[in-house]
Amino acid sequence: MPTLFSGFHIPFERVATLQCPSCLATRPRSEPFPSQPGYARSVTPPCINGEATALHQRLALHLRLRLTPATTPEPPDLDPEDLASLRDFLHRECAAVATQAQTVPLDPQGFVNWFTDLQVHGSGQSDPLFPWLAKQAESQEMLWFLRQELAGEAGFDDLVALAQVKMPARAKMEMARNLWDEFGRGNPHGVHGVLLTGMAQELGLACAIEDATWEALALANLMAGLAVERYAYQAVGALGVIELTAPGRVARVAEGMARLGMPASSRRYYELHATIDREHSRRWNTEVLWTLVAGDPRTAPLLAQGALMRLRAGERCFARYRREIWGE
Repeated sequence: MPTLFSGFHIPFERVATLQCPSCLATRPRSEPFPSQPGYARSVTPPCINGEATALHQRLALHLRLRLTPATTPEPPDLDPEDLASLRDFLHRECAAVATQAQTVPLDPQGFVNWFTDLQVHGSGQSDPLFPWLAKQAESQEMLWFLRQELAGEAGFDDLVALAQVKMPARAKMEMARNLWDEFGRGNPHGVHGVLLTGMAQELGLACAIEDATWEALALANLMAGLAVERYAYQAVGALGVIELTAPGRVARVAEGMARLGMPASSRRYYELHATIDREHSRRWNTEVLWTLVAGDPRTAPLLAQGALMRLRAGERCFARYRREIWGE
C-alpha cells in the first residue's frame, strides 16, 4: 500500500499554487475539473505550526525508516529520541482510553456485541463532515480532504500482515483472507494500494508530510506504531474498527466525488470499500475477535483499547478538517 511511510509522493498534475498568508508557504491547489463551473469560495490548506506538528512529522519519518526495506548491509540507525517519542505517544494514547477499555465484556459474544455497537456510539461516528462532503463540498474542498486522507493512510495491507504474526490459526486465516482481498485476489489491477495510487495520480494529489495536518499524521503514526512496537492486540482491535466504521463514511466520499464529476476510475477505491468492508467487518468480528477473546479473555481490554484509540484519532481528524474547511 503506498503511504507516507513508503515514500509515496505523487508529482502534481493539473495543480496551481496558493500562498498561505500566515506563513507565506506555497501550498497546492487543484484546478476545477472541466465539468465544474468554478468555485464560490476557496479553501487554503492549513498553515500548521506547533509541537504536535513537529512531533508527528518526526515520527512519520521515523516510521518510514523502520518500515522501508533497507538496501544497506546493516539496518538503519534509529534515533533514540525518536524511538522514545513514539513509545511515549503510544503510551499516552493507550492511557487515554484505558479506563473505558477495562469495562468491556470478557466473554466472546458479549465483547463482539460491545465492539459492534461502536459503529453507532463510538467516537466520531455520524460526524457532519461526511454528509456535507456528499452533498455540498466543492471540488477544491474535496481535494483538500482527499490529501489528508492520503496522509492518514498507513497501509492497511502491511498492517494486517504485521498483525497476524503468531496469532491463533483461526484468526490468522481470516486475516489472510482479508489480505488476499487487499491484494485484489490476484488481479494486479484490483490491488487496493494500486487503486489508491491511481486516484492520487488521476486527481493530481500529492501526499507530502509537510502538507498534512498533525491529526492526519497522528492517525497514521498510531496505526503504524502499534504494529511495529507489537501492541499486537491493540493493532487487531484498531484494524477491526476500521472495517466496522469505514463503509458509511467512504460511501459518502464516493457520492461527493461523483456529484463533483470526478472520474469513475478515481472513485473506485472508495466505492469498493463502501461494500467489501461490510463483509470484512462481519468476518473480522466472528473469526478474529471472537476467537481471541474465547481463547484468552485478557485480550478483550487490549482489543478494546485499539478500537477506542483508532476512533479517537479519527474523531480528532474530522474535527480538524471541519475547522479548516468550514472555519469553525
